[in-house]
Amino acid sequence: MRTISVVGSTGSIGTQTLEVVAAEPERYRIVALGANRSVDLLVAQAQAVRPERVAIADASLAGELEARVPKGTEVWAGPEALAAIAREADVVVNGVVGFAGLPVTLAALEAGRRLALANKESLIAGGPVVQHARATPGAEILPVDSEHAAVHQCLRAGGMERVARIVLTASGGPFRGRSAADLASVTVADALAHPTWAMGPKITVDSSTLMNKGLEVIEAHELFGVDYERIEVVVHPQSIVHSMVEFTDGSTMAQLSQPDMRLPISYALAYPDRGEVAFGALDWSAVGRLDFEAPDRVAFPCLDLAYEAGREGGTAPAWLNAANEVAVAAFLEGIISWKSIADVCKETLVRHHGTKPVSVDVVLDADRLARERARRVVERSAAA
Repeated sequence: MRTISVVGSTGSIGTQTLEVVAAEPERYRIVALGANRSVDLLVAQAQAVRPERVAIADASLAGELEARVPKGTEVWAGPEALAAIAREADVVVNGVVGFAGLPVTLAALEAGRRLALANKESLIAGGPVVQHARATPGAEILPVDSEHAAVHQCLRAGGMERVARIVLTASGGPFRGRSAADLASVTVADALAHPTWAMGPKITVDSSTLMNKGLEVIEAHELFGVDYERIEVVVHPQSIVHSMVEFTDGSTMAQLSQPDMRLPISYALAYPDRGEVAFGALDWSAVGRLDFEAPDRVAFPCLDLAYEAGREGGTAPAWLNAANEVAVAAFLEGIISWKSIADVCKETLVRHHGTKPVSVDVVLDADRLARERARRVVERSAAA
């Protein structure tokens, strides 16, 4: 039986991971759950799965958690608690949102665990540092993003030396087909109305700006070692083809399913085997049509900003990621407009100083500097 630690268990990826495990209880056992502050849901999860330990990042909530979890379940609390439980299982699911997931990623890999990675930001911001940890004996990354899980599956048809290009698909988000002028007055509610995926607010906004796809381009480069000239993005509104790999002989392999995050989660947990429950199975008689189109890079400039940061390398992806997190938070709070998200990211990235991410401390410092810069840009944008 494979043991599972779910970090970020109360978020979208975490809750769906528990559904996948519940569907095959003879195959998996959850030994640890961790969350930032969501005590009520964390307690309910602990009562349902009876893990050996639970972790809460906010130490002030430790007493309440200890009083409510099942008898015999340990409570770990504090800033290091989430990373600590990432060393405690065969497979660690990192569903933490944003840059805060970096310590979890590093802890799992340095412990030689399989990392089921839904936290793309840690790989994007800390790429070289994460790659060093990835070299630990026994460590491996199985991507949980639907696009990268699709690429991983397609690559089972041929070796990396025969890959001509990777094609990542994007739904286009809620604003597909709108011009730059049309997007001047969109609201938070508009941006959160994703047509095909049910996700958390931050990633849903990222999907609406295409920053999510841009970050996935950087993630694909880090995961598969393919240069940026061989990573393309196409808009596919049905969200059925999750990504494709074209090989040197002209063959293209694609992974298709209904949009259901439980499928890539199941794949990451079971690999090299497959799950026995059909998440996202297609009714081919009802599929109808599959459409593909080029992204509108004028209306959605975040995509090219990500390519720019990726090609620049160093800590540029960390700066972009930090600026985007600050900008999206400001948009969700009603401080800046949707269009200002790209402006904040662009103006912050211009000030990137080219530092090489040779250590975790350098990555953390880059993130801090970029956030400070982005906040100043947000303040000016809000005052304008």
